[in-house]
Amino acid sequence: MPSETEKSTSAPSDELDDARVDERDQEESDDFALPSHVAGSGTLDRLVDTARDYARAAASDNTLKAYAKDWAHFARWCRMKGADPLPPSPEMIGLYLADLASGSGSSLSQAASRPLSVSTIDRRLSGLAWNYTQRGFTLDRKNRHIATVLAGIKRKHARPQVQKEAILAEDILAMVATLPYDLRGLRDRAILLLGYAGGLRRSEIVSLDVHKDDTPDSGGWVEIMEKGALLTLNAKTGWREVEIGRGSKEQTCPVHALQQWLHFAKIDFGPVFVGTSRDGKRALDARLNDKHVARLIKRTVLDAGIRSELPEKERLALFSGHSLRAGLASSAEVDERYVQKQLGHASAEMTRRYQRRRDRFRVNLTKAAGL
Repeated sequence: MPSETEKSTSAPSDELDDARVDERDQEESDDFALPSHVAGSGTLDRLVDTARDYARAAASDNTLKAYAKDWAHFARWCRMKGADPLPPSPEMIGLYLADLASGSGSSLSQAASRPLSVSTIDRRLSGLAWNYTQRGFTLDRKNRHIATVLAGIKRKHARPQVQKEAILAEDILAMVATLPYDLRGLRDRAILLLGYAGGLRRSEIVSLDVHKDDTPDSGGWVEIMEKGALLTLNAKTGWREVEIGRGSKEQTCPVHALQQWLHFAKIDFGPVFVGTSRDGKRALDARLNDKHVARLIKRTVLDAGIRSELPEKERLALFSGHSLRAGLASSAEVDERYVQKQLGHASAEMTRRYQRRRDRFRVNLTKAAGL
């Protein structure tokens, strides 16, 4: 059986130097300290540590990782241009955005690379603004050197958002059918069925604990009842409850799959979804990374022969973790407001973006207007 740990790769010496500088920059951004005129004490020092922990909890781990990569990329770009990323320079940031959009330097190599999408550039800019704030600076995104360049990029390069393919009911059934009934197969079956029925993000799936407050990094917990499972999630949009009813058959019931996994993996405390031993016979202690969910979806899509008329590379590109949420939104034959609540969306419009097949003309304003 293949190991579930990823092999690390060595980096050239110059990349290691960059990594050290980036790590130092990150430490500086996390540096909470007492005011210079206040004498330190054991109590105040502990409060500094507590404040630092709360500050780190202000955003999700995935967001913080993305922002850290954004800063690392920009800092390396500045060093290559002979500039310093601090203090913020709207002129340099405008040039950086233009470089990303044109594709002339987004890979930080001599060869030109693919231009970044408008949404990615926008995200990069948000990452820079966040990092500057953590370092005690304010980035004025309305400065003309930034705002006008970004507006021009959006006007010239903006495209409709490319949506991932939805995993529909027949697809999820075919996907779970490819999984064996060993311990690892039981776990992956529970992940797919629970993620689909709950319309969960991949981070929400792997952050679940068996009980409330089992671990410091918990993102929610599970309560199994007679009629289903209640998930309490501390998600992207705040706390919410997700009700997952029992299915019509045990073979495809997400609650039964979850119970089977917990029973045979002998898990009664801590993370719900953990790694397994190399032989697949024993559950480990470490929580799964959310990337496992994405890899699992892609692997089972291929094994189930979904969209088999397409080349493998295109099929893999069509599906991601969001395919589970889109699948629930597209397949559930219920009032839209129930789907919106399950997905945790603030608006029905956001829910409709996830619906890959729906009656777009069920409300005919033309006839309602008398034509």
